Amino acid sequence: MKFTEYIQLAWRSIMSNKLRTFLTMFIISLGIGSLVGIITSINALENSMRGNFATMGTNTFSIINQGMVFDGRPDEKVNKKIDIKQALQFKEAYKFPSKVAAHVRVSGNAVCKYENQKTNPNVSVKAIDEEYLTIAGMTVGEGRNFSKMEIENGVNLCIVGEEIIKKLYKDRKKTIGSLLTIGSAKYRVIGTIKSKGQSMGGTDNIALIGYNSARQNYDMKDVSYEISVFIAKAEDMNRAIEEASGLFRNLRKVPLSSKEDFEIQKSDSNAEKLISVLSSIKMATIFIGILTLIGAGIGLMNIMLVSVNERTREIGVNKAIGAKGIDILIQFLSESVLICILGGILGIVLGIILGSIVALFLKTPIVIPWNWILIGLTSSFVIGLLAGIYPAVKALRLNPVEALRYE
Repeated sequence: MKFTEYIQLAWRSIMSNKLRTFLTMFIISLGIGSLVGIITSINALENSMRGNFATMGTNTFSIINQGMVFDGRPDEKVNKKIDIKQALQFKEAYKFPSKVAAHVRVSGNAVCKYENQKTNPNVSVKAIDEEYLTIAGMTVGEGRNFSKMEIENGVNLCIVGEEIIKKLYKDRKKTIGSLLTIGSAKYRVIGTIKSKGQSMGGTDNIALIGYNSARQNYDMKDVSYEISVFIAKAEDMNRAIEEASGLFRNLRKVPLSSKEDFEIQKSDSNAEKLISVLSSIKMATIFIGILTLIGAGIGLMNIMLVSVNERTREIGVNKAIGAKGIDILIQFLSESVLICILGGILGIVLGIILGSIVALFLKTPIVIPWNWILIGLTSSFVIGLLAGIYPAVKALRLNPVEALRYE
């Protein structure tokens, strides 16, 4: 028999048991689809994070009071907070060629109101200085940035993200110059932030105010400021960090014999921590996908065994009219492999669609994991082959006489 004839026989058998075949294909596509879909989504998220952290530049480092942990583990370090006085002293005394910004998040669940419209209680409010936007890679869309005098005088001004504008302003032309209530205080809007999407580090649902204005309207006793430093040349990074560390030790009055009670982090180190967490998720996904495929293979083997029992008489007739044992073997293996390949293709299509939706949501390029698609198809073929061997051998060994007598 020709190979095409084996495929035709396998397809005819599959079509005669549509429901059973579909359920098997669905289980296989679930395993392959979840694998391809989540890996595609993780690749898109990873690209988004790298892009967002890159806006701060590889030339940026931050001084914080303790390590930042992104994977849920508690940080063992508990250092005293960095107050605004220390942040401003550092900004004034640091003479290395650079730009320095002091900033802190004062609320993550604020409500913004304009006239009779208000946002959900999930607006992030950040207290900043005039240098923060440049260092953080944020771009003013409409309006302008804060001036140094406005920051120092604590004028109630704000810059808002796109999501706030969409929720509160029917006519966005009214945004600049309007009075916006953030929490319990009123702020005049002087600028907007260009959208970066809802990815990690997104700026759509954020309101920025000056640090002295925040001190007037929020309880700032327990907050710890972050100091961000942008260096002009990447090759000067280590020297700049050493100088910053020495200066901040003096400002914090840390004895020479003691360890630093603060931490200096490069902007790309935060990205690497997050990406390492994504790698762990990717490994867990691969493990779950493998388990799903094994389960699908066992289910397919059972279905093929049932198929052998149902077609015992057919097998006997084929043998009686001259079909060789190898023909019976290849026929059942072809059927098993075809079911798995079809399930794998369906899973890959669903996985790419899922990953593409995530990429579009994050506003990042769609990254198709061709290597995992190839692995998925290969896995489908192997699972189909392994699942079909035992039923095919059982069909091969049937006695033609006994098979013909089977009812």
